[in-house]
Amino acid sequence: MPRSAVRSADDPKAGCTNGEVGGLRGVGGILAGRPGGCAPRQRLIDALAASITDVGYSATTVADIVRRARTSRRTFYENFSDREACLVALLTDTNRRAIDTISEAVDPAAPWDAQIRQAVQAWIANAESQPAVMLSWIRDVPALGLAARRLQREVTESFITMVRTLSDTEELRAAGIVPVSRQRAIMLIGGLRELTAMTVESGGRMSDVTDEAAEAAIALLGPPGSGT
Repeated sequence: MPRSAVRSADDPKAGCTNGEVGGLRGVGGILAGRPGGCAPRQRLIDALAASITDVGYSATTVADIVRRARTSRRTFYENFSDREACLVALLTDTNRRAIDTISEAVDPAAPWDAQIRQAVQAWIANAESQPAVMLSWIRDVPALGLAARRLQREVTESFITMVRTLSDTEELRAAGIVPVSRQRAIMLIGGLRELTAMTVESGGRMSDVTDEAAEAAIALLGPPGSGT
């Protein structure tokens, strides 16, 4: 057998084929097209995402993550203190990408209602691309330890900042829309999260609620009288 065909369990390329981990390709948008995505730490994160998609976080063990990543328990504990730390890393990456995706989807020169619709559509598309991971973020994290709860607060603050930044454009100001208050941004984010969770839990598709979510956001964030 050629030497190149023999790889150790900790080889960064072991078990990686064009972004595949644990038999799944591009799980939740985490794996697809990521340069250097086969580094051991990233393979472990991607393996956790794949396991969450298959069986959920609560049923996932360190052994499952290691098996899917085709690496060793030693490598896992060199990178993460426990399963929760791996989840925190996954969700940190997932939410950062979500914020970038939503921010880039909004055209600040578009009509005010189109901007709100663009942001909601980007949220929905992101949630639909990784429903199991999103559901784990919404349902599992509140019951976890300090690090996970700290991440939840930090990410919520990042989403609040994103909403307030996106609402502070010339087009929105010209329509009589003032920058969104912190309280209203929390209401919007909380509503979208719960809508995501309930839709996924009921077996529905996020794309089916896009229009309703957009109309609700327009009514919440639009100028006085826009929701009547």
